[in-house]
Amino acid sequence: MSLILTTKTVPAAAAARPAADCLAAGGLVAFPTETVYGLGADGTNGKAIARLYEAKGRPSFNPLIAHLPTLEAAQRVAIFNETALKLARAFWPGPLTLVLPKAPGCPVSELATAGLDTVAVRIPAHPVAQAILQALGRPIVAPSANRSGHVSPTTAAHVLHDLDGRIDLIVDGGPVSVGVESTIVGCSGAPVLLRPGGTPRADIEAVLGVPLGRLETIPGHDSPLAPGMLESHYAPAAAVRLGATALNADEALLAFGEALPGARPQRTLNLSPRGDLIEAAANLFGHLRALDETGAQAIAVMPIPTHGLGEAINDRLRRAAADRPA
Repeated sequence: MSLILTTKTVPAAAAARPAADCLAAGGLVAFPTETVYGLGADGTNGKAIARLYEAKGRPSFNPLIAHLPTLEAAQRVAIFNETALKLARAFWPGPLTLVLPKAPGCPVSELATAGLDTVAVRIPAHPVAQAILQALGRPIVAPSANRSGHVSPTTAAHVLHDLDGRIDLIVDGGPVSVGVESTIVGCSGAPVLLRPGGTPRADIEAVLGVPLGRLETIPGHDSPLAPGMLESHYAPAAAVRLGATALNADEALLAFGEALPGARPQRTLNLSPRGDLIEAAANLFGHLRALDETGAQAIAVMPIPTHGLGEAINDRLRRAAADRPA
């Protein structure tokens, strides 16, 4: 990614409205939470989220945590069972993230949820994060505000060191209080600890009255794509054929650039007619899902460049095309 932005740093005291305006316009804003500084994008804006992945460097489309200001707002995004409500009422606002089924009409972009039927949600306790969320009125998705592979940032200076020229705005709220990422618990079924973090396991188990389960991996899958989410969740029902330069009669087409000859409009979706990788990333999961719903037995995917976001796009497509477990 070229360093083409002028990254501004603003003090927290008067930052809520400028930060919300920047996010609403598709910008990227780093802001403090009680855990670490987060790199935020409007959770409903797929193109902004694609920019976020690119700004992090070596992008990988792992699901992102959606930050909300209140439990009521979170319930418009995710479905809470009794266990999830018990944890939310005990630990929110605070450093606990819950992975839950998406609510009907969930507004969070499919790129942020990586095409899964679940969404990770949290209510941060930091007053600056709360002020920005209230001012924007939409979910903010935010991983840690650092380059991929670097140490998570606990001050605005750390963010500037990693992301100067890559993001629009840094809100300086001073050092954070917790300093490690949130604990993540999966609550789609029996509660499972997916990532240890700022809320101790023992505290969670004391509220639940039962031990938390542990995440198990499945042979043949090298790692979960997100806490609790396995690679097989990315595969559509239709077979996926990559690098297509011609279209077979029974195939739907996932195009990039000029569509292949013979493509049928009712079974063709274009990631980006102009060959824009940010646009392609924003459309990836939604287009795969929509083509799968046409009932086609196979989806042909045109070649996509491997630079920038193309690396992550091709990684996800390779997973979608991989042999399925028996």
